[in-house]
Amino acid sequence: MNDNPPQPLLDHDICVHIFTASAAMVGVCLTVIGIIRMVVSLRHTDVLGDDLLALNAMAYLAACLMSYWALRTRSLGRNHRLERIADVLFLGSLTLTAVNAAFITWAISSFH
Repeated sequence: MNDNPPQPLLDHDICVHIFTASAAMVGVCLTVIGIIRMVVSLRHTDVLGDDLLALNAMAYLAACLMSYWALRTRSLGRNHRLERIADVLFLGSLTLTAVNAAFITWAISSFH
């Protein structure tokens, strides 16, 4: 007899959404890094925002890879762990995106 309670079925749509949104956000981060680099070169100043965005892109990439791995794995236990990791990474990345947006806004407004 199995004493372990059954684990709830996974909602694979969540992993698919994390996968696609994270991949798109990596591209967004790279685009904004390019724009910031252009502004920095024109104004001859440097900001920390592009470094933070590079870190943000890496966090989104990690969430993307974890969700992809969760979609590809056959083990239900591993699937649950990877899905939780992908969720945490994605939500952390979203938080970092908001912090980056505030920091970049502050840094650009202080150029004047």
